[in-house]
Amino acid sequence: MKIVKVNVIPLVGATVDGGWPQGHEKKENLHTLLEVLTDEGLTGVGSVFTSGALTEGAMGLLWPLLKNESAVEPERVTEKLRQSTFWQGRGGAVEHAISGLDIALWDIMGKACGQPVSRLLGGNYRDRIKPYGSILFDEPDVLRTRLQDVVARGFKAIKMGWRPFGRRDRKFDELLIRTARDTVGPEIDLMVDAGGSEQFWPHGLNWARETAKMLADFNIVWFEEALPPDDIEGYVELTRQSPVPISTGEVLTRRQSFIPWIERRAVDIIQPDCTKNGGLSESRRIAWYAFDHNVQMVSHGWNTAIGVAADLQLAAAMPVARYVEYLTPCEYIEDLTTTPFEIDAEGYLKIPTKPGLGIELDHDKLKKYAL
Repeated sequence: MKIVKVNVIPLVGATVDGGWPQGHEKKENLHTLLEVLTDEGLTGVGSVFTSGALTEGAMGLLWPLLKNESAVEPERVTEKLRQSTFWQGRGGAVEHAISGLDIALWDIMGKACGQPVSRLLGGNYRDRIKPYGSILFDEPDVLRTRLQDVVARGFKAIKMGWRPFGRRDRKFDELLIRTARDTVGPEIDLMVDAGGSEQFWPHGLNWARETAKMLADFNIVWFEEALPPDDIEGYVELTRQSPVPISTGEVLTRRQSFIPWIERRAVDIIQPDCTKNGGLSESRRIAWYAFDHNVQMVSHGWNTAIGVAADLQLAAAMPVARYVEYLTPCEYIEDLTTTPFEIDAEGYLKIPTKPGLGIELDHDKLKKYAL
């Protein structure tokens, strides 16, 4: 089975607020889908966490290497792409595009075999997992309403991130966390993402350590991106001292970038994003390496329904997995597939068992968002 075409589908019109200092518009294009077509009629779909323009540019580079390649050998094919394009920049937009291709090829492989991707990744350790609703911080009154809405949608775990947390003073940060815990009660899992990958992040180890102590008082599950993403020395020390588990990893690409973070125990939880770090092939390698070093893996999933489906398949195939990220509300997750995801009464998502990623794009719905 050969690859004969790749459709690049930028998503616009429903991009959610990412907390960027420069602001946000729904018409922004931050996510792109890739449809991989084969000579036998099977089609696979992947998700890329970067713009359509950058994905188109990357595909111009990759297509001569991809054309007529096997559609059922995702690891070999995407590693060939990676090894053959290193001079264009290891990581970045090229690796992001490879990520979407890899996910799509696993989707095809599953359909060709009549099996869910999770089984092809090694087998199923679970058939459901808890999603955490991923939202932004806001002023206390707005945050309270937003949290109530997320709980009403069935989530039993919620992550709050970025502005205004960490941008004013410690007293205000504690007010936000106290508001959140008082709103949702003791039974809802709460995570905090400081957003340390924001440009010109002003805080260092002392701020992160003292903030972690405050978060521990409110039973926060983990403290994410408390420092800039290149400060591995700071993370090593923070993880050693923090009473709350420390997590990061969403900006890293390629499995090799994750090795020092795992080997040095710079985090308690590593967070690869399969829509940018090389796809399911790389994420599986990262997850097993983390498992062998007793580091928890939780996929970063600020993405689309295709990204969520890929994260679910990966979570099923990992021995230890507790959560998947679920951006909410988000039309790119909730309005792109023929069958929407559903959270059960206990706050879990069932992992799709149909062949491939287990979901299908609804092309009529997609027309609303395709550029």
